Amino acid sequence: MNNCTYSSSLERDVKSLTVQTLTELCEVIEVHSLTMLTLAFSGAEQRGIRQLLGRIRHE
Repeated sequence: MNNCTYSSSLERDVKSLTVQTLTELCEVIEVHSLTMLTLAFSGAEQRGIRQLLGRIRHE
């Protein structure tokens, strides 16, 4: 499967990333995998990020 097809499958929720694949992708783009997960779970808005991090601290 070529990269465009794989990327398209991810975008359409046909396939999902494994944690290992996410980590490898993050290494390539030089972003920590926890940063990527935080953005995925909270959205890009600062308020959402602060709320998520507050919840993590609490738990």
